[in-house]
This record gives sequence, structure tokens and C-alpha cells, in this order.
Amino acid sequence: MPADLRRRVALAGALFACTAFAHAADYVQAAGSSLQFTASYQGEPVPGRFPGFATTLRFDPQHLADARLDVAIPLASATTGNEEYDPELTGTFFESKRFPQARYTATKFRALGGNRFAADGTLSLHGASKPVTLVFTWTPGARPVLSGKATVKRLDFGVGGGDWKATDLVPNEVAITTKVVFAPKP
Repeated sequence: MPADLRRRVALAGALFACTAFAHAADYVQAAGSSLQFTASYQGEPVPGRFPGFATTLRFDPQHLADARLDVAIPLASATTGNEEYDPELTGTFFESKRFPQARYTATKFRALGGNRFAADGTLSLHGASKPVTLVFTWTPGARPVLSGKATVKRLDFGVGGGDWKATDLVPNEVAITTKVVFAPKP
């Protein structure tokens, strides 16, 4: 292959590679976002939320190999809105003084069809790190929205030990739902 043709092929390859990376957009969490959980106690649902969470995202549905998700969750901010439950939640369950933050990070994304995706990530909580999959819908736009669900098994992370380790009063599975509104990263 002549040198001139090799240079053109190399230049075309470099331009293609730059174009592929140029499609992924970087986002930060914006107002209107929520991170909620639903556990149950004695068969009754106990909804709660993490008002202090922060999310960053690199995402383009056409370039999932470049996608990255990072969610920082301050555990002391957890609330059910119930004055009896909240001290137990942040104390005995999360031990938020000892473990002040949980973190979810994902670097592997899969398309599930339409605007549905799965983020296969790792949740670091209460001193343990375990795989957790977040299934979500992506609504593009000037302020894109990620709406997702996951299930976390609290005992896999040692959350709620001692008297709360038995699952007859508080089941092992906790449903997580999130709606994250994004703005372009400055």
C-alpha cells in the first residue's frame, strides 16, 4: 500500500474514533431528581428516600461502551418520614456514622430494546461491594431523564443485623426506584 494511501486510511480511522467518542455526553444531576426505596415491616410497605444523593453520567444510547454512571448516596440523609423508623434506619440498619456513604458505579450497559437499558454495576454499601443491575428507561432531550429500578438484598451487605437479621419482620429484598433529571456537565 502506498504511503499516501496509508496516511489517508490512518487519518480516516482517527477521525472515526474521535467521532465515536464525541457522541457520549457528560451529565450532572439536576433539580427534580429522586432516589427512593421501599422496604416493608410486618408486611406493611415502608417507603423512604435519600434526598442528598448526587449522580454523574456519561451516556449515549448509540455508544454504550463509553457509558459511565456514578451515584453517591449519603446514608445519614435516608428518611422514611417516620420519627420512630428514621433513627433505627440511619443507626442500626445503615450505621451511617461508621459507613457515611454508599456508592453505585456502573461501566457496563446493555440495550434492552426501545429506550430501555440495563446498567450492570457495583453497589458499595456498609463495607461490602456487590453487583446490582439497574434497569432504566432513557428519555432524551435538553434535560434528559433516567427512570430506573433495582432490587437490593440488604443482608448481602450486612444491613440490619442483630435482631433485624431475621426476614420475617423486615424482608431481605428492598426495591429501589430512581428518577434522575440531567443537565449537561459544565
